[in-house]
Amino acid sequence: MLKIYNTLTKKLESFKPIEDKKVRFYHCGPTVYWTQHIGNLRGMMMADLIRRSLEYLGYDVNFVRNYTDVGHLTGDNLGDADTGEDKMEKGALREGLTPDEIADKYIRIFENDTKALNIEEPNKKPRATQYVKQMQKMITTLIEKSYAYVTPKAVYFDVSKFSNYNELNHQNLELNLSGAGTGDVSDANKKHSVDFALWFFKTGAHQNALQTWEFLGVTSEEVENGRGFPGWHIECSAMSKALLGDTIDIHMGGIEHIPVHHTNEIAQSEASNGVKFVNYWLHNEHLNVNGKKMSKSEGTGYSLQEVVSKKVEIKNRMFVNFEPFDLRYFFLNSHYRSKQNFTWDALKDAKIARENFDERVWSLPERKGNIVKSYKEKFIKAIENDFNIPQGLAIAWELLKSKEKEEDKRETILDFDKVLGLGLKGSQNIGRKILEPKHLKNIKIRNLIKERDEARLNKDFRKSDELRKLIEAEGYIVEDTKEGTKVYKKE
Repeated sequence: MLKIYNTLTKKLESFKPIEDKKVRFYHCGPTVYWTQHIGNLRGMMMADLIRRSLEYLGYDVNFVRNYTDVGHLTGDNLGDADTGEDKMEKGALREGLTPDEIADKYIRIFENDTKALNIEEPNKKPRATQYVKQMQKMITTLIEKSYAYVTPKAVYFDVSKFSNYNELNHQNLELNLSGAGTGDVSDANKKHSVDFALWFFKTGAHQNALQTWEFLGVTSEEVENGRGFPGWHIECSAMSKALLGDTIDIHMGGIEHIPVHHTNEIAQSEASNGVKFVNYWLHNEHLNVNGKKMSKSEGTGYSLQEVVSKKVEIKNRMFVNFEPFDLRYFFLNSHYRSKQNFTWDALKDAKIARENFDERVWSLPERKGNIVKSYKEKFIKAIENDFNIPQGLAIAWELLKSKEKEEDKRETILDFDKVLGLGLKGSQNIGRKILEPKHLKNIKIRNLIKERDEARLNKDFRKSDELRKLIEAEGYIVEDTKEGTKVYKKE
């Protein structure tokens, strides 16, 4: 029986989907105004591991991950949800592009990164700007039900009307409301400081907003036809409803989403739809760097490109680059609800362990084997315990070191890799005697080939010749081609 830790109840609960063996899974995706750092990518991979685990256990998963391309203000994650610049506009002004061009650019980078990390594509990946009509319909319903009110500057959700507002974040609403007066200084007509905006009108601080839509039937005193743009929180509620229904099984995001974003999603969704919004709330912990919070200003908000361009010396070998799978392996070693600390030494250790793991798997014979039942049962037990992937990886290592038949080890490890996602399937499909670098079982030779190709690219022919000799000394014939170095194993 699968058990999941539900942030809403703070308990480990047996998983019972709305429909038998089907899972409606919504994951809060990135705001696409900047390159995502590896902490954000870790969150994406944790959701990927959970989705893979569910599929491994026989569930049909409808997985939706959105792109926020409007309405996410810089104050949102600070608990000051209605202040600051729109992040998409900030990106557009920074680069002299339109918000749509910024979104296209950073979605492309993000999807290249997720592909490199072997994160599976969602079933649907909606952009907020594609669902404005659905947001407006939900806001209209909230106004009609008296959960929302209109001021000259915005449409706000009245949190005092929703009795379970702090059920997820466990804050005391009475303390929030006491001393709040008539509202926030930025909008004298706002009833309570904790009320949050569903729609911003094109007026005041947002007079020059770059992305706006007409909202017929909802107007302010200064703006005709309610022209403006949605708040961040209403977006996920509308997209989730449109693609997965009024009630969904799983909603996931980072722990930073608990106090504001997800709390607001619950309030507006349940007030509008009249039913429970989410049955299981999952939240992944943060990735630290050198024991501290990741920070762009301190130069620790590393992108995937910055990670893979870093050179490192390993076991007296020549300097080599990290690969995306090194980072994936590193992430596999920590549970999604645990903090993880990134250091270059930790990533180097992960690289060594992954290469060792790969080499052991690749050395196993390709003849047909059987899945080892006892180890599969252990693996399932691990992932059924709130998706304990680190334990699952340890079981894979235990199997590799066991006395089980080698062909059975291989068959079972490839089965486990449906969850681990280390790209092992097909790794041994070498075919002819030509050994491409990415298929080499000998990690030392693979890295020498990579270094030699870099030397040739840089026209460092002296180094290239030296590396050729090192490869040949290991029992290989070297052939230079337009595609790079190819090697043959000597007879």
